[in-house]
Amino acid sequence: MAGFNNLPAKKLDSTTNYFNNFFSPSFDISQDIDGAVVGFFEQLTDNKSSAKLLAGAVIYTAGVQGLDFMALLQQFAKMPKGELNAYLIMFLNLNRVGTSYLGMSNAKPSSKYIARTILP
Repeated sequence: MAGFNNLPAKKLDSTTNYFNNFFSPSFDISQDIDGAVVGFFEQLTDNKSSAKLLAGAVIYTAGVQGLDFMALLQQFAKMPKGELNAYLIMFLNLNRVGTSYLGMSNAKPSSKYIARTILP
């Protein structure tokens, strides 16, 4: 039950507005596109639950950026698997704040002559 009080009226600022609308994307996606993106990632991961989560993240990022889903999927299909992993990390970082970027490891290949002298 609301009552009268002497507090000033609540005014929404840009931060409150941002967090109130954070989980409500402003784009629609058809089931065909959703199925195509999930199917693409199922082929890569061989795990349905991780494919759905990855597809959801890619769909959300592409929708927020205003990109065409099928054109993006065609670009993903052209890339080799090792290059696709790094590209996906950078793509998903487009929509993240600076404190929660996804990281990647870039292991430098070593010479087989150097690697054989290092004991495991």
